[in-house]
Amino acid sequence: MIDSWCEYLKRARLGLLVCFSLLISCGEPPLHKAEFYVFGTLVEVSLSGVEESRADQAFSLLQERFQAMHRDWHAWEPGKLANINERFARGMAAEADAELVQLLGFSQKAEILTGGRFNPAIGKLIGLWGFHTSDFPVTGPSPSAVDIAALVALHPSSLDIEIRAGQLHSSNRAVQLDFGAIAKGFAVDIAREALAGLGVHDAIVNAGGDLRAFGSRGTRPWRVAIRNPLGGALGVLEINQDEAVFTSGNYERYRETENHDRFPHILDPRTGWPARQVMSATVVANEGWLADAAATALVVAGLSEWNEVTDAMELDLVLIVDEAGQIHATPAMLDRLLLSETQKPAITLRRQ
Repeated sequence: MIDSWCEYLKRARLGLLVCFSLLISCGEPPLHKAEFYVFGTLVEVSLSGVEESRADQAFSLLQERFQAMHRDWHAWEPGKLANINERFARGMAAEADAELVQLLGFSQKAEILTGGRFNPAIGKLIGLWGFHTSDFPVTGPSPSAVDIAALVALHPSSLDIEIRAGQLHSSNRAVQLDFGAIAKGFAVDIAREALAGLGVHDAIVNAGGDLRAFGSRGTRPWRVAIRNPLGGALGVLEINQDEAVFTSGNYERYRETENHDRFPHILDPRTGWPARQVMSATVVANEGWLADAAATALVVAGLSEWNEVTDAMELDLVLIVDEAGQIHATPAMLDRLLLSETQKPAITLRRQ
């Protein structure tokens, strides 16, 4: 009954939700689960080896924190971020709380490390393409090249923003923040800290396939599947104590024109046009914000530049699926990934 009610609410998109369950297997500690609909996706939290009262306390705290983050960081609905963007457009300073300041700081660091391939200040470009929505695919003609070029020429960048005593100042009125490519990563980091603060040492926070896991599932490591954008799973990873695993892809969210041309939702901030060479990029890192931003930057980088991003961000565990379905991966990722038998004949592995 709980599962069917959760599914009903999820499909109805009634905002944030939480459902509790307790699963016990022979030889394994109890596993408590909760689901939250937030950030436009289903977030599932699994806690291993804690008593039910501690799990209830943890889920109540996460419900409150997720709800606040969803409200405060939303790129196109009323909230703290919308207020900041409105003030930037008017050339005014904006108030920001400590978490938003920290999120901006991580974003600026990521923009520098990726050479601008990750850029959270291109909200106006994202809006121009019609991607400020939760309903995909978007249909209709693409924006004009003239309008795209006009916004790119204004060079919006998170580096145009100064942080002074909790206030944000931007000299570039074209800056419009959209944290869609880093917010989930930062959110799972916050969730991990909150759980640790409650004495939870074994958990996985899975935000629609992007996750952070720490500790173990009883006597074995947490295991996560890496999705193949062509269908099925590429393989399985075992989490090494505390890691974030994030994938960015261009195969589910896109604009489709009357001529059936598809324009993926991940934009290259340098050109204003969608990135098309890479179907998906998966990154394993010690922090969610880093894995999230890096995965997006790797899709933008494409086959000719992905090594540059990997080196600059000091990433050891990276896997890319190109537009032809071939896999490119770092040696460390190939060593860690347990490939699916059904996928082995269909893929090409390249050590780069």
